[in-house]
Amino acid sequence: MSEINSFVIFAEMRTGSNLLEATLNAIKHVTCFGEAFNPYMLGWPGTDQIRGITRDEREADPMRLLDAITSRDGHLSGFRYFHDHDPRVFDAIMANRRCAKIILTRNPVDSFVSTELARQTNQWKLNQTETPIPAAIEFDGAAFQKTLSEIQEFQARILRGLQVSGQAAFWLNYDDLRDAEVMTGLLHWLGRTDLAQVNPASDQVPQNPREMSGKVSNFAQMQTELSAMDPFQLSRIPTFEPRRGPAVPSFLTVETGGGLLYMPIRGGPADTVTDWLRATGGEIARDFNQSTLRGWLREHPQHRSFTVLRHPLRRAWSAFGQLLGGAAPDLRQQMREIHRVPLPPDEALFEMSEDDQARLFADFLAFLRRSMNGQTSLPLLPVWASQTEVIAGFSRFLSPDMILREDMLSRDFGWLAEAAGVTAPDVGAPEAMPDFLSDKPLQQAARAAYLRDYIQFGFTNQP
Repeated sequence: MSEINSFVIFAEMRTGSNLLEATLNAIKHVTCFGEAFNPYMLGWPGTDQIRGITRDEREADPMRLLDAITSRDGHLSGFRYFHDHDPRVFDAIMANRRCAKIILTRNPVDSFVSTELARQTNQWKLNQTETPIPAAIEFDGAAFQKTLSEIQEFQARILRGLQVSGQAAFWLNYDDLRDAEVMTGLLHWLGRTDLAQVNPASDQVPQNPREMSGKVSNFAQMQTELSAMDPFQLSRIPTFEPRRGPAVPSFLTVETGGGLLYMPIRGGPADTVTDWLRATGGEIARDFNQSTLRGWLREHPQHRSFTVLRHPLRRAWSAFGQLLGGAAPDLRQQMREIHRVPLPPDEALFEMSEDDQARLFADFLAFLRRSMNGQTSLPLLPVWASQTEVIAGFSRFLSPDMILREDMLSRDFGWLAEAAGVTAPDVGAPEAMPDFLSDKPLQQAARAAYLRDYIQFGFTNQP
């Protein structure tokens, strides 16, 4: 780590950050300026300025206050920063390698209950001469889940920021704050090796040392609600699929009505949709880049954008057909030699029986599952990437107004046409698919490969 000249304490309410701040502020040439970027106050309640900068000046230019705190010669200064503090300074904090990152955590249920008790009693700190106000709160599971999600998202952002910049942090738990050896280690890590021992601040005492059952009036209900949550994300669908870009050059527009913008998913019913767009009476435009498409969007303020989902099994079959008839010969050779899809020689590809096609398609679905799980050396091609990730890629530039479904286009196109102010043409017949796609093993293999799509969009196994 570069020579440290400042620090930030990444924490949350009721994690012990007041105690940690008091410990630091008891040391010469070390100052923690409270919650310097709390949008509702400046550092501490009733504070008019920090380092000569007022709250109004901070609101106008938060970087000015950040620089004033973190660039003091001969003095180690810092502040506490929570997930809901001024987001304008976060990236600058993370980019400053001379600003040491201290991460303070606590059992989230303890922290949540303590916060609610403090709100109810308006007692946020307790010293030895004060008497705690007895109280109990009613646990709100939805509020806890919301708070927990926000904190976890914030902590994940901190962790990623540390990882991509190659920085380390000093991790503390609430229970560490009264341990003199840990506090000494923290100050040594901050560069204050001249300190033989750092004693924790003694002017604050725990406010609610009671058992949890004495602090929560609906304790049994809380236990039930917590047991239904999934803190270890056991129900999470693992994904190793790379992030996709918005694929703007593939988008199509027509001028009819307020304007229609089609965002095609490779392997979907693009021909059917393109024919329908043409039948609306407009000329199809394509080959946009992000700049020219933004211009089109500005010129068509009443436009409607859309994409069309295809059942994953049908889409996988289309990708298989593209592999046989449209892919480079080198890709097919890789499938034969490396990826356990024993395709016949190119000259015999279209002489296969239905049984041979079904057998090879099953092998291809097994390959797709390995590919989606990051277990092959081949890049994940757009034609067989998950529709979930393709649409997420679109949304990095523009979220579609409507996500339509191939099997419901006669209905869905009616909605789209009405929204765009055009007359809905008839929809062409869907592409024919082989009867063996109704075989259960193939349906199960497709679901295994594209589980995210099945869960995300509610597809049944049968197309």
